[in-house]
Amino acid sequence: MSALAQHSHTPNATQPLFDYPKYWAECFGTAPFLPMSRAEMDLLGWDSCDIIIVTGDAYVDHPSFGMAVIGRVLEAQGFRVGIIAQPAWQSTEAFMALGKPNLFFGIAAGNMDSMINRYTADRKIRSDDAYTPNNIGGKRPDRASLVYSQRCKQAYADVPIILGGIEASLRRIAHFDYWQEQVRRSILVDAAADLLLYGNAERAVIEVAHRLAAGEKIAEITDVRGTAFIRRGSPAGWMEIDSTRVDQPGKIDRIINPYLNTTEMEACELEKRNLQWFEYQDPRSKRSDEHKLTFHPRARLERAKTVIRLPGFEKVSKDKVLYAHANRVLHLETNPGNARALVQKHGNQDVWINPPPFPLSTPEMDYVFGLAYARLPHPAYQGARIPAYEMIRFSVNIMRGCFGGCTFCSITEHEGRIIQNRSRESIVREVEEIRDKVPGFTGVISDLGGPTANMYRLACKDPKIEASCRKPSCVYPGICQNLSTDHAELKALYRETRSLKGIKKVLIGSGLRYDLAVKDPEYIKELVTHHVGGYLKIAPEHTEDSPLSKMMKPGIGAYDEFKRLFEKYSKEAGKEQYLIPYFIAAHPGTSDEDMLNLALWLKKNGFRADQVQAFYPSPMASATTMYHTDKNPLHQVTYKSEKVQTAKTPEQRKLHKAFLRWHDPKNWPLLRKAIAEMGRQELIGDGDNQLIPHYKAGEEQLVYEAHRRKNKGGEHQKRTGKAVVNAKPAAAKPASTKPNVGKPQAGKVLTQHTGLPPKPRADVGGKPKSTIKPKQRGR
Repeated sequence: MSALAQHSHTPNATQPLFDYPKYWAECFGTAPFLPMSRAEMDLLGWDSCDIIIVTGDAYVDHPSFGMAVIGRVLEAQGFRVGIIAQPAWQSTEAFMALGKPNLFFGIAAGNMDSMINRYTADRKIRSDDAYTPNNIGGKRPDRASLVYSQRCKQAYADVPIILGGIEASLRRIAHFDYWQEQVRRSILVDAAADLLLYGNAERAVIEVAHRLAAGEKIAEITDVRGTAFIRRGSPAGWMEIDSTRVDQPGKIDRIINPYLNTTEMEACELEKRNLQWFEYQDPRSKRSDEHKLTFHPRARLERAKTVIRLPGFEKVSKDKVLYAHANRVLHLETNPGNARALVQKHGNQDVWINPPPFPLSTPEMDYVFGLAYARLPHPAYQGARIPAYEMIRFSVNIMRGCFGGCTFCSITEHEGRIIQNRSRESIVREVEEIRDKVPGFTGVISDLGGPTANMYRLACKDPKIEASCRKPSCVYPGICQNLSTDHAELKALYRETRSLKGIKKVLIGSGLRYDLAVKDPEYIKELVTHHVGGYLKIAPEHTEDSPLSKMMKPGIGAYDEFKRLFEKYSKEAGKEQYLIPYFIAAHPGTSDEDMLNLALWLKKNGFRADQVQAFYPSPMASATTMYHTDKNPLHQVTYKSEKVQTAKTPEQRKLHKAFLRWHDPKNWPLLRKAIAEMGRQELIGDGDNQLIPHYKAGEEQLVYEAHRRKNKGGEHQKRTGKAVVNAKPAAAKPASTKPNVGKPQAGKVLTQHTGLPPKPRADVGGKPKSTIKPKQRGR
């Protein structure tokens, strides 16, 4: 029996990634790029692939692209891994390009959920895609994981299908779908896949691959952490906790005598004496051989063998309160140290979700990021520009995870709350590799960060407390007393990397958690003096308490303190630098008055946002639950619990965005009407304390143009808005050579929401015609 077969596979077992015995195919060595064609396989001497990864992104062999990471990790275990990137999903042909895999198909939509990638927050289809060569949109289907899985099953029915990536992570249970405005089943059920891996799946995918290679059946692999699968009922030896309801019976009060005058003391005493009749027990009902039973409703259960049953799909799809309750339970079971398994019924079968994977240790993180990445797009793209690659080309990821717990963000649900750090040596080595190997490097590292720039090496002071904690955030409503906020390790990393030969500057491009930064002013000084390239991004998100409490974000006072220190140290360094704050419109918990107050704050502080962000309800996020149910899952959910005010109609969402762009003349008519309806007419006028001016003749021709935008013909428009005068007529544009992206084409469907794209049908004239009505394309 092999060492792998002897290994005890329990949900709590962990084995270092680099301790597995290598698969026999390691003799083929490391590929310069994972193959995307049979010709490349032939050059490598492969007759087949052990594993084929299908992804909705272009294949960029870089550790910031999830499928490249998974592919290289599996390759390092000795497996032959092929990549099918952005296949044409209208038939099975593209899915058979590399032949039949020996072990499994790994399916992922890409670095983003495919629906968020393809649609704006207003449900309008995007014409571009940053993860596609030449930024061309339409190269992946809606619900890409679902479509790819069905095509792979059609191509090779007997090959196991394993889902992964952020789309699978966020859709592992019944979830609200913003684009259909309804609750959908777990993607595992719809895709008819065999297994789903959620989170950063290196640990799970390595174990599953080795067990399949050892001859184990995919249906028997039910004990790997970070996986979900379909089964019927709970296995023997497991204790099931029923959490399918929210209402519990309380104490039943005795009915008061309706004729009793409770203001008279004697009457009250009489009523108390009569209480004995309510407590009377007939002695005939008590037998001599009767024994009193004592129940212990909170008997201690073994967490590793306990599963919590969530309300089923049929219930949460019809009852919004039960949906909010299920979402709350799921988020309470996300700490790997104490999480229990979850199960949710879908029809006559159960979706079983094992506890989250244990975080990678620093040596394991170094192992993953130290693999033989080419750090370039695949040569098949012939140098085409891939915007997402351009963005991270000279950046270094130093950590994973985020303990902020922002309710609108998906990082926590995917990567977890425990920070996983790389060693300083590993990070420095990658910086040197960029300097020495990446074409076009000019000496500037564009980012040294991760999900949050300044959480590197921050953790709970006590591992036992960390393992038992069930708080959704370590920094809300205030910074936990058990959280270390010392940025010493990060400051040392900054100093070492910027002192490397050939490195001119190291910038911090990731979002910064400023409420943590103000706890270490020396860190802010280090950052401002050496690592800001004129602008620094931070995200207060709002100024008002109601939306901030639903976001789990700190009050604006923390921002004011950070701004004070930022300006102080910028002045001391002799630099003119600016903060770029990000704000969200239409977040659950936000009223029209909240947006008005935010607009007044923006004007008072001189901010004019060129691009604004409206709340985007991503699957499984707590804020999405608020949007769908009007309930707050951050607190106990009942039918009578707090109701959350939410902007849902297109008109109100448009108004909230208009408040963020109060300076744009095209928004003034809408804002005037809204402000008047609020009874705040005093805010209309030209005064410093007024938001927008009164109507003036010719206002319709005012054009707002950002101060950093280049002048492309005509006179440059000032930030305050100027009428276009003496502008030269625009020259006729040459015919575009790009495909007609975003517009319906004969026989081609650009948007669908329920699975595979419909087949084109012949119209009267014999020409193919789309089966989707035009009015559905924006949904």
